[in-house]
Amino acid sequence: MGNTISCQFVFEPGEYDEEFHQLDGQIDLFASELSGFISVHRWVSPDGRLKNSIYFFQDMESVKELAKFPQHLVAKREVKRWYKSYQILITEVVASYGDGNLTYP
Repeated sequence: MGNTISCQFVFEPGEYDEEFHQLDGQIDLFASELSGFISVHRWVSPDGRLKNSIYFFQDMESVKELAKFPQHLVAKREVKRWYKSYQILITEVVASYGDGNLTYP
């Protein structure tokens, strides 16, 4: 897997409005069109309280491009409007292994 970068956005949802949905779609599209984009996976905790959007990229340059995207900057400024709480984890994947039957990322 090499230099794969994982960006996790773990959050407790709040109330979403039209601006949220518009920004969310624009950010997701921009991220998926970056040259280093690999995939995105979304998880929900068993109790449904927390969600996790995990974006995988081939390089930090793509992560930095996403961080500078104007709509992403707006969403970051307004995060408390839409989320009760959140945590961002950016990590380098140093190993990935399994039985070969699951493609992830």
